[in-house]
Amino acid sequence: MQAVARRPRTNHLDLAQRILDVARQRGFEAGAHLPEQQIASLCNVSRTPVRAALRLLTEKGVVRWEAESGYRLAVDLTNQASLAADLPSAEEDELAEMILRDRSARRLDQTVTIGALMRRYSAERKTVLKALKKLTDENLLDRAPGQSWLFRRAPDDPEAQGESYEFRLMLEPAAILAPGFRLDGTRAAALRQAMEALLALPDAAFDIKEFQRLDIDFHGLIADGAANRFVTDALSDHLRLRRLPGTYAGVNVFRLKQSLREHLTILDQLESRQYEVAADLLRVHLRLSRSQRPQAASRGAPALFGMISRPD
Repeated sequence: MQAVARRPRTNHLDLAQRILDVARQRGFEAGAHLPEQQIASLCNVSRTPVRAALRLLTEKGVVRWEAESGYRLAVDLTNQASLAADLPSAEEDELAEMILRDRSARRLDQTVTIGALMRRYSAERKTVLKALKKLTDENLLDRAPGQSWLFRRAPDDPEAQGESYEFRLMLEPAAILAPGFRLDGTRAAALRQAMEALLALPDAAFDIKEFQRLDIDFHGLIADGAANRFVTDALSDHLRLRRLPGTYAGVNVFRLKQSLREHLTILDQLESRQYEVAADLLRVHLRLSRSQRPQAASRGAPALFGMISRPD
C-alpha cells in the first residue's frame, strides 16, 4: 500500500508555480523585477498570497529579495527545467499525480471510489476529495453516480492515439486559419528560447519531461490563439489528457528533436503571419507525430520544413 507523504496544504504552492509559469511565458530573464502588484494582476489574485508565494520562491533560491527594489528573478527559467520539481507539492497535488500514474499503468480501474482511494493511499477523505476535484477541474475525471468517479479516456493506446491525432488534425490547423487568430508574441518568444535550449542538449541529456511540457505549451499556444472560444476549450481539454504519464513512451529522442525543429518552423510562420503555410506545416507535423517513426523523415515531409525560410 502506498502512503502519501505529508506535504503542505496551501494555495501558496500552486501560486508559486503559477508565478514561474507566467514569468517563463512572458520571457522574464534573470534579474527581472517582480513587483507584487504586477504579479497579483497577472495571476488574478491579491497581493497577500503573492507575497507568501514569493517568499517560498526566495527560500528555494529562485527569487531574491533586495531591500531597495523588492523581489527579483534569480535564475534563468529557460535553463531550469527542473524548477517545478524542486518546489514542494500540496498533499492533494501529490495524491493526484499518484492517481494519474497508477491509472496510466493500469493499476486503477476506469472507475474509482473515495473509499478505495483512501485505503490504497492511506489518505484522509478530505485529501482524496481535493485530489479528485483537481482532476475533475482538469477534465481528467467525470463524476459518476454515488461516490464514484470515472476516468476520461486518454490517448494511451494505439487506437486512442489515432483518434487523438485525427481530432487534432481537424481542429488545430482550423484554429490557425479561422479569422481572428492571434499569436501571443511574448509567450511565443519565451517558448522559442526554451525549445532551442532543449534542442541544443546532447541526446544523453535530453529531458523528455521538459519536452512534454514544451510540446503541450506549443500546442496550447495555438489553442489559445484561436478566435473561437469553443475551439480553444476543446483543444485545451484534450491537451490536459496528453500530460498523463506514459503519453510520450516509446518515442525516441531523434523523433522528439525532430518534433522540436518542426515546432520552431511552424512558429516562424506564425510570427510572420503566414497562417496558411503554418497550418500546412502543422498538418505534416501531426501526421509525422502520429506515425511515431523517425524513418518517415525520408518520405519528404522534413524537406518541406527545411525548404521554407522565415521571411525578412
